[in-house]
Amino acid sequence: MTDDYKVIEVKRSIFEDNDADADRLREELREEKTFLLNLMSSPGAGKTTTLKRTIANLKDEMRIGVMEADIDSDVDAASIIEAGARAIQIHTGGMCHLDADMTRQGLKEFGTSDLDFVVLENVGNLVCPAEFDTGATKNAMILSVPEGDDKPLKYPLMFSVCDVVLINKCDALPVFQEFDKEAVEQRIKELNPNAEIFFVSAKTGEGFDQWINWVRTQVAEYRGV
Repeated sequence: MTDDYKVIEVKRSIFEDNDADADRLREELREEKTFLLNLMSSPGAGKTTTLKRTIANLKDEMRIGVMEADIDSDVDAASIIEAGARAIQIHTGGMCHLDADMTRQGLKEFGTSDLDFVVLENVGNLVCPAEFDTGATKNAMILSVPEGDDKPLKYPLMFSVCDVVLINKCDALPVFQEFDKEAVEQRIKELNPNAEIFFVSAKTGEGFDQWINWVRTQVAEYRGV
């Protein structure tokens, strides 16, 4: 009988607490005018390669930092430092995502008051990272051509929460000819009509002008420049 015990909706409580903490973190970042981008994707989609090319395009215009989140290792942070940006490695202790409190801890250790543009490279995963608000200013994700154009159908929440979607590895389209650009764009727009979609290749630089201009505009507007 339900009168004999209390039912606690733990998952709902966790999400509500995290959402409130994320809002507080966003306000803290706005006060210091630091733009935080939460970048998500599955493993191997090209997050780090995309960031390295992004840094190369923008490092002379803005002060950039990257927080690399992984279950283990520090190879991505080392790559980012070589690319010319400040970096810190966050080990999640087996967790498959970052939440607002974990992001705040990373930001505190990193120090962001002297940075214009900070990227949180989230753990490679199309499920958990989409469920937890990190407190970021904007959310972005990368879908690579080899993953297939059906991913918006399989992981709708991820595509729903992102402000911008990069379709990466377009240089591989001649090999993956079954990938339908029009279909994937339509599927994303049905889930998220306001999402910006850019078809790019982090390897060759194809389509990067649009992405770089998006970042440049977003950061400038946020900082009131």
